[in-house]
Amino acid sequence: MNFYKKFSAFYNLAIFYFSISLILRVVLLFHPITQSSFTFFESLKIFGVGLLSDFFVFIIAGIFLWLYLIFVSNSKYNKPSGYIILGVLTALFLYIASGKSIFDEYGGALPRIVLIFVGLKTVLFALLLFVPKWKNKIRFWLFTFVIFLYVLLILQNGLSEFFFWNEFGVKYNFIAVNYLIYTNEVIGNIMQSYPVIPIFSALFLISGTVTYFIVKKSTDYINDIPSFREKIKISAVYSGLFLVSLYAVPSLAKTEDSKNVFVNELQSNGLYKFYLAFQNNKLDYFKFYKTIPNQEAFAILKEQFPDISGKITTQKISSDSAEVHKNVVLITIESLSADFMKAYGGKADITPFLDSLSQKSLQFTNLYAAGNRTVRGLEAVTLCIPPTAGESVVKREDNKNKFSTGAVFKQKGYNVKFMYGGDAFFDNMQDFYSGNGYEIVDKSSFSPQEITFSNVWGVCDEDMYNKAIKIMNAEARENKPFFNHIMTVSNHRPFTYPNHKIDIPGDIKSRDGGVKYTDYALSKFFEMARKQPWFNNTVFVIVADHCASSAGKTELPLDKYRIPAFIYSPNEKPEKFNKLMSQIDIMPTLFGLLHFDYNSKFFGQDVFKTDYKPRAFIATYQDLGLIKDNVLTILSPKQQIKQFELKLKTDPLAEYQIHYDEIPLKSQNTDLANETISFYQSASYLLKEKEYQFNDLSSISGKAKLYAKNR
Repeated sequence: MNFYKKFSAFYNLAIFYFSISLILRVVLLFHPITQSSFTFFESLKIFGVGLLSDFFVFIIAGIFLWLYLIFVSNSKYNKPSGYIILGVLTALFLYIASGKSIFDEYGGALPRIVLIFVGLKTVLFALLLFVPKWKNKIRFWLFTFVIFLYVLLILQNGLSEFFFWNEFGVKYNFIAVNYLIYTNEVIGNIMQSYPVIPIFSALFLISGTVTYFIVKKSTDYINDIPSFREKIKISAVYSGLFLVSLYAVPSLAKTEDSKNVFVNELQSNGLYKFYLAFQNNKLDYFKFYKTIPNQEAFAILKEQFPDISGKITTQKISSDSAEVHKNVVLITIESLSADFMKAYGGKADITPFLDSLSQKSLQFTNLYAAGNRTVRGLEAVTLCIPPTAGESVVKREDNKNKFSTGAVFKQKGYNVKFMYGGDAFFDNMQDFYSGNGYEIVDKSSFSPQEITFSNVWGVCDEDMYNKAIKIMNAEARENKPFFNHIMTVSNHRPFTYPNHKIDIPGDIKSRDGGVKYTDYALSKFFEMARKQPWFNNTVFVIVADHCASSAGKTELPLDKYRIPAFIYSPNEKPEKFNKLMSQIDIMPTLFGLLHFDYNSKFFGQDVFKTDYKPRAFIATYQDLGLIKDNVLTILSPKQQIKQFELKLKTDPLAEYQIHYDEIPLKSQNTDLANETISFYQSASYLLKEKEYQFNDLSSISGKAKLYAKNR
């Protein structure tokens, strides 16, 4: 009986969790949005299988409670072990407080959070060590706090699931994950949409009351701390249940196979659905967005692409001139907002080389990034497809054998590589690029002698460019043209880079320093490249992956998507292209300049063709936008469509204007709304039905390998 009481904290919390889950299911069952009736068997599944799933999910979530309880003891405060432990905690606190810990490499609030946690742990341990008469009281309040956190999270999750159902009629999905990513926007929306202070006041009051009753019945563990042998028994029981739960939870989720979607959703466990959303990164366009018949969507799309053949977006691209098989180096620059450059109104002189190079290049002055993350930029220049809802194709499971820029170059006899100064497994880049016929050059390809500086993101840009020069020199000797896609890393938090390179020290960790060092490293790359025999036969494409910031007053603030882009070809006359265009148009335009003949599935267009229709695609994970005819059309979940008139705000310092007021349209422009739907719906359809594949990849996919020279 005494051993049974040691589990009181677990089973009392479990009873509370099951009660909240039961109440939530009943409320959602009778919610106005749940427009369905249920048979007896369906009701049994909802509540029976749902409760079983809740049990196993609770066992997994209880791991933090088990870890806390298992380390509760008196022996660790004995001499000398207590002093040794306190010394270790103090040293750890000082290490983190120094500002040079591993946590500082990640930037943001993480170092402060870890510092506060370790600081509290150190202070509490010292109190328990030096003031033993307070030990029982401190331990009691710590135990109470842990129980309070569990109660608070259980209640908050119940409220969150209710409000999410109230919005979307489903349990958590990728939108819920997205809410964690866009914290500022989401908190602002919640503050404006709900009576936050009353809700959270009630939440804390109820949590405190429930905690009082649970603690009152659950103190057996801390009043009579189990012996080491008893802890082994407790751990054995919990570990067994934990392992069973890891198998049971996904197995029960597979029983969510009813034709009635509401049955599946009500039966499911919200926390596990949230976990799956993290894993799958999917947001089904056809379930959450405004649609039109597929036939109509492709008919509208065909008006934009006169050369489309049939239902699939296959076009025959041909040129009147002979193909030019120059080498191509594509450099996507991390987080390079347009207004960092003086031509776009930048006040700081932090991109002198890029400003100079742009004046010698074909410069695109009115170009928009597809998204606000690196994977979206990589997707845009590699697949040339609008950014579909949910996670980027780069990070999806079905990301291989796509119709890509690399595939076109492979067809033309090019060597094709993706070069990245960090570990290419990050953001699934290695899986994506190797699965689409690229050879990979990443940090693992560098010898120790080739690395002069690195941080958490990888080697500095100079090291990456030095490596790239070596590889391109070797490629040039093969008498084959090469296409190398380089992704930079230095212009990223924590903005550390080698000192004594620019007039902003790397130790300062400033955004301006990151930009200026990125610009400096690029200048050094061109300085080296000009000395190579292949330089004059090479085209350099330079484009940002996305802007430095995405937050704004509207869902899709245009100034947070405007990026610089230009194509530099030695001895070619400079030119400026001022029409509106998208990041997905960069590579099809390059193929046009090289006079490539090929069958294309790209949504991106050659902007120099006479039938080019200016437009641009911009998106977050859930808001999908089309800019056209001075109107921004946004598709959002719940089949919502918003449209804004774009009015230019003149900046006397900027040669190219980038700031607009977004004024809601009084009446919807139906043609633009349907055109926006047609682009995003057809792109989603092609990816979902696996019709955006490269049909001849069998000849090249097997050749993809990790480039490991000097590894």
